[in-house]
Order: sequence, then structure tokens, then C-alpha cells
Amino acid sequence: MPSPPATDPNRFARELFDGLPERYDRLAEVLSFGQNGRWRRAMVEQVVGHDREPRLVLDVAAGTAGVTIELARRTRGHVVGIDLTPAMLERGRANVTAAGLDDRITLTVGRAEQLPFPDATFDALTFTYLLRYVADPAATLRELARVVRPGAPVANLEFLVPRNPVWHSCWWLYTRVGLPAAGRLAGRDWYDVGRFLGPSISTHYRDHPLAETVGQWRDAGLTDVTVREMSLGGGLVMWGRKAGGVDGAGDA
Repeated sequence: MPSPPATDPNRFARELFDGLPERYDRLAEVLSFGQNGRWRRAMVEQVVGHDREPRLVLDVAAGTAGVTIELARRTRGHVVGIDLTPAMLERGRANVTAAGLDDRITLTVGRAEQLPFPDATFDALTFTYLLRYVADPAATLRELARVVRPGAPVANLEFLVPRNPVWHSCWWLYTRVGLPAAGRLAGRDWYDVGRFLGPSISTHYRDHPLAETVGQWRDAGLTDVTVREMSLGGGLVMWGRKAGGVDGAGDA
């Protein structure tokens, strides 16, 4: 399967994930070496582990609402989840209902590149596995920053390519051989995702090195930008704050 076309990566993402909602959470664990839950918690901690508890949180690329639900459990505020794929959100709504959080969570269809919210609406924002599926990561980051108030925390979870030569070799074999092989046994949709994932991560960081992404965060008006590599470099949690406000001064 090819990388997302630069002209319409949104359509590619919808087609890729449209058939996966029922098994997406299990797939995420497989793709992350069983670390997805730990990575999610590390990201969520960056927006809830502060003195000022957020009253309104936005979770972008919410998928089946795994992060959205964790945000609602970790705060007393309201959480809005937005995702491009209606089928994923349908599964997400079932998960929200099962968690007893219908009154605390709103899920809506929308694009990260054009969020349907006014400026400075949210007290915190998270986004997960997003930037590989947008045509312009820098513009998308500016749009994410637009909808949070000055001083608000922003955090992101993404896959990463290990830098250590030994772990990089293991990662390459897992993503190029192990995942497609496992996917072939599980079904065509899993096979397509397994075959796509490794090359898409490598291509993304070839085109947009991590240092460039950090610079794009800062250019979008996010300060105190911090990077934490997870699980021997297979995952990445980044966080920062919208410039301005009581907590928004300074930069990393």
C-alpha cells in the first residue's frame, strides 16, 4: 500500500480506517508492541497533571475515543472528541456509553486542518497519530494552536523510528515483515494497515525530521516544547503550551 497522497491524505485515512473500528483498539496495541495504553497515559498526563484543571478539552483524531475517555476520567470537565472517520466515531460512541460518560463527552466528525471551533475555545488539547495523515503538518499545528486559550497545554502521541542501530533493525523487521505477516492471518484490512504502517512512519520522518516538527510547534505559537521518546524510540510523546497567559511564557 502506498503512502498517503499529498493531495488528499484525508481520503486515504478514511479509506484505511473505515473497516477497522471493531478491532482498532486491539490493532493499536499490536502496532505499538503492546505499549499504546502506556503511551496514551503519558500523553494525557501532560494535559491533566497541572494545578489548573481543564474545564473543556479537545481530543483530535479521537478514533474510537480511547484517549477521549481517559481524559474524561482524569478530569471533571467536558471532553470533545473529533475525528475524520464516521465509522470510528460510531464505535467511539458505543465505548463512551459503555464507560458511562455520555454526559461528559461529545464526539463529532471533522478535519484537524479546519476545526469547527472559535479561537481560544479549549483549556487543553491532545492529538494522536495525526500528522502522517495531513497534507501540511505545519498548517495543521497552527490550526490546533488556534483553538486553545493562551497558556493551555497541548500534547501529542505519535509513532517514532528508533535511532539506536540495534533497535532500529528490530523495528524495521517487525514493521516490514512481522506486521504484514500477522495482518495477513487476521484479514485483508489488517494486512493493508500492517503493510502500510512501517513505510509511512519512515517516510514521514524522512520528509519531516523530528527537529523540524519541534520547530513547527514553536512557529505555531506553542512554547515550552518537550519531547519524550518512549519504548526504546518506538513511540513519541510531545507537549507544550500556547504562548501567553499565566503559564505560557518561555520556551524549551
